[in-house]
Order: sequence, then structure tokens, then C-alpha cells
Amino acid sequence: MHQPRDNSSPGLSRRQLLRGGGLALAGLGAAGLLSGCGGSAAASETAQLRFWHLLSGGDGIKMAAMIDSANSSQSAWHVNPTVLAWGAPYYTKLAMASAGGRPPELAIMHAARVPGYAPGGLLDPWDLDLLAENGVTPEDFAPRIWENSQVDGAVFSISLDSHPFILMYNTEVADKAGVLGSNGQLEEITSPDRFKEAALEMSKVTGQHGLSYGYLNDGAQMWRMFYTLYLQHGAAIELVPGQKAKVDRDVAVDVLEYIGSLLDDKIATASGDGGTAIAEFAGQDSGMIVSGVWELPTMINAGVPLDAMPIPTLFGTPAAFADSHAFVLPHQKSLDEQKRRDSYAFVAALLKGSINWAQAGHIPAYQPVVRSAAYKELMPQAHYAGAADIINYDPRAWFTGSGSDFQAYFADNIQNVFLGRTAAKDGWDSFVKRLDTLLSKPNPV
Repeated sequence: MHQPRDNSSPGLSRRQLLRGGGLALAGLGAAGLLSGCGGSAAASETAQLRFWHLLSGGDGIKMAAMIDSANSSQSAWHVNPTVLAWGAPYYTKLAMASAGGRPPELAIMHAARVPGYAPGGLLDPWDLDLLAENGVTPEDFAPRIWENSQVDGAVFSISLDSHPFILMYNTEVADKAGVLGSNGQLEEITSPDRFKEAALEMSKVTGQHGLSYGYLNDGAQMWRMFYTLYLQHGAAIELVPGQKAKVDRDVAVDVLEYIGSLLDDKIATASGDGGTAIAEFAGQDSGMIVSGVWELPTMINAGVPLDAMPIPTLFGTPAAFADSHAFVLPHQKSLDEQKRRDSYAFVAALLKGSINWAQAGHIPAYQPVVRSAAYKELMPQAHYAGAADIINYDPRAWFTGSGSDFQAYFADNIQNVFLGRTAAKDGWDSFVKRLDTLLSKPNPV
């Protein structure tokens, strides 16, 4: 995944990023020259595939191991990864490379960003017949993931995973609080009031909080929580260029007020950030945490007696925010057909080996892995795998998706609502006004 707390990752300036990317590519070029001077004939015949991604930390280590495994499994091609800073700089760099005719053969994007890129001709669609030759078909993907991969009827992304917003909980705290079911898992919670009650019971056990939720200066966390509960009302957000945003104002205000009611310094701290929430739950000072699946390794390493589940359905409709790491084909002005075929083989290898990616918390998009015995034994991942059936990506627009400014705009208008300084209706109306302004502008890509 991206850096675990997306929006808090230290960013690079555009100048620094371009310089870093140039140096990385220059390094690859130099390696190629050295290989040509002193390498074997076999090495010179191996296709060199450039692969850009934004995965760092534990995710970056996992990805590096998967790439090494794919490289060592055959000799026809060799993947050379370039890791760039997560966030807006990455997407700017990728767009510039495609527009300038010097893109990598393959890249990873967040799936929610693809609809903003595909219409501008920066990406090439995937050939389903060539995918099938490598043992990958549409039926191998969860329906919501496959549906999201398409733009105007063509497939522009192949997802490696889905990484939804989930609920993790401390089983010992839950047991002492009397909220575990007979199966040893958290009892089914189907109402907003019951969720509060369970959290308060847990707070009595911890002596601190029942729920860890950090949001300060973290537009991503604010949006994930809001969008999950908004969708659970059966509501939708539709963003059509040139039109006003189509939203359910009453539902939005209700959700904002409900989240605010959780931030009472009993259920959850009134003003904490993402790092505070993670440290609190890892230190067993709370009973539950709402966060992304990518935080699972942190909690396991902290020794928390842990289980996890999809976000409880509090408002009638099962739903959870999610995004996916997805493979894309940057547009090639001078396409090397063999390298394109080799790129398909590499992607197929990573999909089929994504049980290793699941260990980092992500839910593999490739369903044969999810249905495997090895995955079913992976705990607590197997307990929240069903979240893939209720995931929802950001509303489609050129300005939405992970790493975009969309979540920052949400924070600009909603943080003071969560802090109790602004009425929910006023914060929401200001956010919608910003959406309307963005929708009046053309896609700059």
C-alpha cells in the first residue's frame, strides 16, 4: 500500500521529485550500459521492464520481494522498479512521463484515480485476450473491483488488491466488556446506538477510550469514515462535469453529527490524529480502531490480541470505503509489442502470488487466492475478506481518488465540524460549494 497514513506522508517538492525520478531513470540507463559492455549474451536478450510504483514502508518491502520472485522465476524479462513519493507528486510525474513519451512499461495507480487519467489518453486499455493467455480472466476478480476497472467500456486497470476501511478490535478487551459473541468474535452490531454502547463498555475496561479514531489534519481519515457511514444510508454522491454535485444533504448532516457524537472523550478522543489513534490501540488503551487494512501489521507487531471485521452496518446498507492498488499501462507512443506482452506476464505472476501481499493486510483482488486454503488460514485477514463485497470507491471525477486534493478539500470544511466549532450543515454546504466549483472546470489532464 501507500505509506500507511496516506496524507501524513512527508512529501517532496515537484522539483525534488522530478530530480529524483530523473536520477532513478539515469541509474537504470547506466545499469543498462554496463550490462551491454560486460554482461552475457543472455542478459542482453532479457527484456528490461520499467515499473513505477508508490509503495513504501512494509508494503514496499513486500512488493520488492514479489518482484524479485517474479524476476527469478524466468529469464525472458526483468522488472526494474522505481519507487516515487506517494501522493500528488507521483501522479504528476506519471502524467508528465506519459505526455512526454517517456513512460515506464507498467505502473501502479490507485484505482480511484484511473477515471481521471484514462479519458486524457495517458493510459492504454488492457487486452482481455492477452490477459487470458496468461491465465487471468474477468471472472477472477470480485465484481465491484472489476466494475471499477472500466472506463467507457474499456478496462484501464487491473487491481492487485482492495484496501478497505475496517474495524479492528482487541479480543481481550471485548471479552471483558461482554461484547463478544459465542463464536469468540465481536457481536453483531446493527445500530448506531448499539455501537456507542459497545464502545462505552470497552472504555470501562481500558480506562481510556472504547474507540480509536484519529482525524486531525487527516482529510483521508475524515473522508473514509464519513463516506462509509453516508453510503450505509443508501445515499450516493454523483459528480457530473458541468453540473451541480448530486448529494443527500440530510444524510450527510446526520452522518457528520453522528461522528461528532463519537468524539466525546469517552468513546473516542475529541481531537486526535492518525498517529495518536494507532499508538493508543497498539498500546491497548482502547478496544477498537477504525482504520485501513494496511495498519494490520502494526497491530500484530505490537502484540495486540486482535481480530478484525468489515465495518459494522449501522445504518441499514452494508458499505465501506476502499481503494485498490491497480496496475496500469502508461500510453506508449512507440509501443514495443514484446515488452507489452512481458508486462502482462509479470502482472499475472504478481496476481497469482498475492497471498504474500495479503500478509500485509490487503485483500487480494485475484479471487483464486482469496478462495485458497492458505488464505482461509490467514487470520484475521480471512475474517474481513467479505469487505471486498461491500467496498465503494470515491465518486468518479477528475479531482477525486487517493492522493488527490479532494480529501484535503473535505478536511478544510469538515475538521471544524468534528472539533465542534462549526455546525454540520454549514461545513457540508461549504464542501458542496467547493465541489460545484471543481465540477465547473474541465479535467486538466
